[in-house]
Amino acid sequence: MTAEQSLSFLVIGAMMVFFIWDRFRYDIIACSALMLAVAVGIVPFNRAFAGFSDDIVIIVGSALIVSAGVARSGVVDAAIQRFLPDLTSVRSQLALLVVTVTVLSAFIKNIGALAIMIPVAFQFARRSGVQPSVFLMPMAFGSLIGGLMTQVGTSPNVVVSRMRQDLTGESFTMFDFTPVGASLALVGAVFLLFAYRLVPERKSQQVSVNQAIEITDYTSEAVVAAGSPMIGKPLVNLVKLGDGGAVVIAIFRRGTHLAPLPDAIIEADDILLLEGGPAALDRIVSQAKLRISGDRSPASANGKAPADIEAIEAVIASGSPLIGMSAQRLALFNNHNINLLAVSRQGERLKQRLGSIRLQAGDIVVLQGTRRDLPAFLQDFGCLPLAQREILLGTIRRAT
Repeated sequence: MTAEQSLSFLVIGAMMVFFIWDRFRYDIIACSALMLAVAVGIVPFNRAFAGFSDDIVIIVGSALIVSAGVARSGVVDAAIQRFLPDLTSVRSQLALLVVTVTVLSAFIKNIGALAIMIPVAFQFARRSGVQPSVFLMPMAFGSLIGGLMTQVGTSPNVVVSRMRQDLTGESFTMFDFTPVGASLALVGAVFLLFAYRLVPERKSQQVSVNQAIEITDYTSEAVVAAGSPMIGKPLVNLVKLGDGGAVVIAIFRRGTHLAPLPDAIIEADDILLLEGGPAALDRIVSQAKLRISGDRSPASANGKAPADIEAIEAVIASGSPLIGMSAQRLALFNNHNINLLAVSRQGERLKQRLGSIRLQAGDIVVLQGTRRDLPAFLQDFGCLPLAQREILLGTIRRAT
């Protein structure tokens, strides 16, 4: 064995030891191993980053972008609520995910199949109260075994088919791999459905900033628009859209305050007072096609593109001019081009209309406006922004 081969085995062996140790992030370990390989001379300096030119890097990055876009569009939420409203057990959810990814992987790139279904997996995990790893690792295995079923399902099948073409003049056809590949995929899928409990449950050892400031009792207000699919249906159907993360605490109909009974029939132009976390409120508003805070949108007020509008959480500080005032009295939108989307007050359930709530020091508010208007408003009115995190409540959905 040459010195270069020995160094190669040592670098790879050290990398595998650190992977198994699991003390450091895998990307840091991989990059460190690459730098070490360059330092000892087993990888040429001018070829150190040649791997980043591979198509797979672009494919993986594009798949992640597509996955995030699908998740934000609302398509996943709408599809689950329409076609799978009663799919609540972990095993049935896992069966759907694994089978779908396995079949898709036979005809498209396995990374693409995963990208399509990852938002569904996270939605199921939230609904069932389990860690996403319960679904993600079996889905990864399903994408691998699914590729065995066709000629184009996985790269080795393509290579073998091409080699046979070179040797015999005839390559494998599209479904020559199917009898063996489909049998293996079937056995593998069945095994995953019963052995998913072997998957290690991954829990973060540290609480993130977003988790530390998570607010679950925001009060928001929405109007049932004329085209809402909830019109004529009982209130319980709308609450289900929030997956238990939000409730309706009041209904205002033509000046009358109605009790939010589960069998109350929703009518057009009903004003619903909602309470829950931002994500649950967003699911209800987007899927039920409700209208947040009347028809007041910074986009329609000043012609700004939707990309220029954002929502931010802020705390009303002591001494703020907002204390004792309401959004209605301040004419918040007309005077400052700012929308009040939600309010949270610790230890108290707010039952008034959103615009009439008199704000207090310590209240947490969700404000919507343009990136130009929000910073000035926060500074002028003594509001302290919370840590930056994505708030989808009130954003425009492109899904149909």
